[in-house]
Amino acid sequence: MAGVSKSISEKSGTPSWAGAFATYLLLILGGCLMIIPFLWMLSRSFELPSEVSAPGLGLIPKHLRFANYVDALKLMKFPHLYLLNTLKITITTVIGGALSSSLVAFAFARLRAPGRNLLFILVISTIMLPAQVTMIPQFVIFRTLGFYDTLLPLIVPAFFGSAFYIFLIRQFFLAIPKDLEDAAKIDGCSTFRTYWQIFLPLSKPVLATVAFFSFVNHWNDFMTPLIYLNSVDKRTLALGLATFQDVWGVDVVSLMAASTLVLLPVLVIFFVAQRYFVQGIVMSGIKG
Repeated sequence: MAGVSKSISEKSGTPSWAGAFATYLLLILGGCLMIIPFLWMLSRSFELPSEVSAPGLGLIPKHLRFANYVDALKLMKFPHLYLLNTLKITITTVIGGALSSSLVAFAFARLRAPGRNLLFILVISTIMLPAQVTMIPQFVIFRTLGFYDTLLPLIVPAFFGSAFYIFLIRQFFLAIPKDLEDAAKIDGCSTFRTYWQIFLPLSKPVLATVAFFSFVNHWNDFMTPLIYLNSVDKRTLALGLATFQDVWGVDVVSLMAASTLVLLPVLVIFFVAQRYFVQGIVMSGIKG
């Protein structure tokens, strides 16, 4: 195999290291462009208010004023309530979304039923619907149920599954050998027990991927809490960031400091679960 690749590279006249170098160079440049907004936010969170309007990108702060973070927490109203509400929503939706989506994905991947493929196509088709299309009908339904100004509209939909998560988990389930399922049936396992004791323990990578996506979506969600939450004590961290904007303008330094604090849990969880995250994405595309 090495001889074949060597002969191909010799025939093409391009050294193998040149292609690898160009690829990594493009990836590095793309990564640098993607990280510039984060570096700008981090730099502004340490600067003095008088330095925010200075010309240039200002990716390196001239001062390291850690008091900006203390001031940001003082200016934000009820940060402990915002954090508690966000944790309630995020943790509940992560668990509910993983369980409901994996259960539906198991049915599409392993159960034989008439019209199964048609139903799967219909479920996947909902991904193409913009959120603005279903926003008003959902609001009318939740208001009729008495869920307005509660955390329920932000939690309940996760327990009905997500089309994207169902697709990811189904692809992963299709890659699991059928021999394991047959062995479970021989041992007397029911369908649910096969799902619970065999498929779920083997699906940690894709479940970690789904959990990460769900965590990021609900942790940073601004539009849904803005629509359904009215009371100050029920607001989330995303809504709490609006505290730094008033009729006189925006407190950029405090806003950047608070945004950095809100972003930290997402970064920590990504780096901790990075191995499972990448593995889940790769394994989900093995078999279709």
